[in-house]
Amino acid sequence: MSLPVRILAACLLTLGLAAAPALQAQGNAWPNKPIRLIVPFPPGGAADTIGRLYGEKLAIILKQPVIVENKAGAGTAIAAEFVARSAPDGYTLSIAPAGQLTLLPNLNKKVAYDPFKDFAPVSLLATVPYIVAAKNELPVRNAGELVTLARSRPGSITYSSCGSGTICHLAGELFKTQTGVDILHVPYKGSAPAITALLGGEVDLAFDTLTVLSPQVRAGKVKALAITSAERSPLLPDIPTSAEAGLSGFEVDSWFSLVVPAGTPKEIVHKLNAALGDISRQPEVREKFSASGLSALHSTPEKLAQLIQSDHARWARVIAASGATLD
Repeated sequence: MSLPVRILAACLLTLGLAAAPALQAQGNAWPNKPIRLIVPFPPGGAADTIGRLYGEKLAIILKQPVIVENKAGAGTAIAAEFVARSAPDGYTLSIAPAGQLTLLPNLNKKVAYDPFKDFAPVSLLATVPYIVAAKNELPVRNAGELVTLARSRPGSITYSSCGSGTICHLAGELFKTQTGVDILHVPYKGSAPAITALLGGEVDLAFDTLTVLSPQVRAGKVKALAITSAERSPLLPDIPTSAEAGLSGFEVDSWFSLVVPAGTPKEIVHKLNAALGDISRQPEVREKFSASGLSALHSTPEKLAQLIQSDHARWARVIAASGATLD
């Protein structure tokens, strides 16, 4: 090798060694600009409550603004498709409810996202049970009377949901198959308008989270007939569980997770996961969640991936048995 060539090679090697730490430092610099946190429902529901609290806490830990964006509609598909198309750079995060990853893809094979290929799981965030609620004018005092009334009026009792393809929707379908009643689904774009419809008497029933319905129940604006958990809630200790109400096996809960676009660097996913773990252990977060009926959770990305797989299979069976479709 001639002297000029050796000198050139040495210079290139030196430049390469100098560039490596710079590139590594650039990768470790995340985040260095504001982050978007997508919530697939309008303001007012459990997902929005979780998103805003976690967004506030993440901004403190990551030292960057976290901007919460509500992208409602199409049973959470609009938000999911937006996130799936976003750059995998750690600057687009998403609150992903169970229904978005496990229900909607089973109900609509044409959704423009794949729950297993288009997202990188980060962590579970929270879980919450559901309530079977009725408008005060409906002449029932408990779940048994509701079933009797619904059987006497097939197709005339209506229930609202926070959107087609959500757990609010499928909880009603599960109720129908387990009790043998025929009730009519009326979808809305989010929990807030769905519960407003119940309060206004536009629909007879709603299946929604303890977070959303407990204030209305405590205020006497609606009647809670059952809570879909194995145990009674400290928030509404007088409300029977599904089993106590004669609805054995009707157990439904909703979990919420954080996902990012597939291809997001593992270093960013791990940094996010660690931050979410810190947040989930904060007494303030646990107290705020508990006051809303939520239980704060944290998991590894791998555990969340396993849950998505198992719940996807579970709800596929419910959909097949009920014949549920998107309205």
